[in-house]
Amino acid sequence: MRSPLLRTLLHAVRAEVPGAERDFWNRIEAGGTPLVEADPAGDPAYRLVTFLWRDDPARPATDVLTLLHTVTDKDRHAGDLTPHLMERLPGTAVWALSHRLRSDHRAAYQFYVGHGPRRETLRTDREAWLRVLAEAVPDPLDGAPRLPARDGRHPASVMSLPDAPPQPYVSRRARAAGRSAEAEVDGRRVTVHLPREPVRAVAVLLDGEMWGPVLGIGDTFDALHADGALPPTAALLVHTMGRRMEDLSCSGAFVDWLADVLLPWAADTYGATAPPEGTVIAGQSAGGLTAAYAAHRRPDRFGAALSQSGSFWWPDENAPDGDGPEWLTRAYARAPHRPVRLHLEVGAQEWMLLPENRRLRNVLRARGYEVTYEEFNGGHDYACWRGGLATGLTALLSG
Repeated sequence: MRSPLLRTLLHAVRAEVPGAERDFWNRIEAGGTPLVEADPAGDPAYRLVTFLWRDDPARPATDVLTLLHTVTDKDRHAGDLTPHLMERLPGTAVWALSHRLRSDHRAAYQFYVGHGPRRETLRTDREAWLRVLAEAVPDPLDGAPRLPARDGRHPASVMSLPDAPPQPYVSRRARAAGRSAEAEVDGRRVTVHLPREPVRAVAVLLDGEMWGPVLGIGDTFDALHADGALPPTAALLVHTMGRRMEDLSCSGAFVDWLADVLLPWAADTYGATAPPEGTVIAGQSAGGLTAAYAAHRRPDRFGAALSQSGSFWWPDENAPDGDGPEWLTRAYARAPHRPVRLHLEVGAQEWMLLPENRRLRNVLRARGYEVTYEEFNGGHDYACWRGGLATGLTALLSG
């Protein structure tokens, strides 16, 4: 046990101190989880973070996995989940696992409670992993607002260490709220959130079914408007409707639909119109790739792009120059300069995306683009993206 508090508990239990475990849980319930302690090496830039699970005596676990977003995924991709198995303190109901993490780390996390052979808990094939994700539960002791999920999965807890970037606009409700509406545009579902004041900017958000019904991003826009951090902005949340891989892979047809159908519809229906420099398109992962592509393909309509954890590894198999990786980065390097601004962010834990995002940043800067770039200490995670979305929109539209 690396945690000083857990070592104290273990010594007390071995010494048969009356009420030792009860007092421990009372302290944890009062302080919340995970348990955050000083770095054993004395480095103020790190913390010892211990995740805790209280066993159910009516149905004891055989194993418990801590699922720390992207950190656990990396080991699962490598075929080894054993670093994420929790250890049970002898003679107690305490399961624990400690990580040494940088003090600015933020991540969603859950627990998977196993009740069978360890080999089943540690399987890393896709079928087994989907089962783990479907059954994983949030931390019952965390006390903080949870990150909602969709597709019938349980919400996640969120770990935000002391130096993680602040997220003042996440889940905050402003007194003066805008209004939301659901619509169908040319066979596609769109959630619209409008400010109370006349529209001066437009933000198109991809993966709208997540940002709207699940995460309630309208509250974030309202809070940004209330503080004057963002001009009155209409948010157009475009649902994927099962076409995500088709639409969010540098699809010229989809981007043209956004530019030539969705934006005119919003202008005609709600008066939601803005010049290209006041129109931003935002997305995450494949959506981040598509946002940057939209600015490249249609700068006449999208003068700004916000890409979060963009999948810039993507190759265009139909491109004249072949199917090599990072097609969009090469396109920006070769094509004439576009009058667009970009904000890129990517997680320091995203081992599969970090180099590609850095290369696109370097190309954009070398080509003279106005680009802001952030690396947050987290992963491929809405717990990070929801704060970064507010930051990126402010960077692109507040001027």
